[in-house]
Amino acid sequence: MHLPGKRFAGFESTDQQGRPSLSVKADRSVSILRQRFAPSLTEFGQLSFSWRVDALPEGADLGEAEHADAAVRILLAFDGDRSKWSARNHRLSEMSRLMTGEELPYATLAYVWSNQGEPGSVIVNPRTDRIRKLVVESGAGQIGHWRDYRRDVRADFIKAFGEEPGPLVAVALMTDTDNTRSRLRAWYGPLTLGSR
Repeated sequence: MHLPGKRFAGFESTDQQGRPSLSVKADRSVSILRQRFAPSLTEFGQLSFSWRVDALPEGADLGEAEHADAAVRILLAFDGDRSKWSARNHRLSEMSRLMTGEELPYATLAYVWSNQGEPGSVIVNPRTDRIRKLVVESGAGQIGHWRDYRRDVRADFIKAFGEEPGPLVAVALMTDTDNTRSRLRAWYGPLTLGSR
């Protein structure tokens, strides 16, 4: 998925330390690989994923719009009742539609490797509260190592948004280093989503 005005780095199929993976060489870029679900998924349970990075974007801070880069993210986009949205979120969604041809999802939960922040903490996107980031890895201590995760999607959504999740409409991988003008390489292992 290409974003207007953003440099794109593509994903490549590779084998990293014996694991099949998708790799991206980020260079002041935004890379998104998305899978939509049609029809959307109303039954989902555990999400398993893994990733590895060779660096973190220097100076990144997911709580600040000007520095909101992350070496790796897993994004889950959900549908829901947009009548609950603020006027600001409706304007942002319309702006997104005009720029990309797509409205914002009702809610997006992102699993992130953050430069700082405690694992388990939730970071609200500085531009819209309909995107919330759950820190599952923090700091440089595990750079160069595969990290494996198993998450309860419903429980994590409730923790981040304080409400039940609606239907799941898409999942995406995202590596972005455009704000910090960083270069790094990231690998994503197989991702599986089980039913409840």
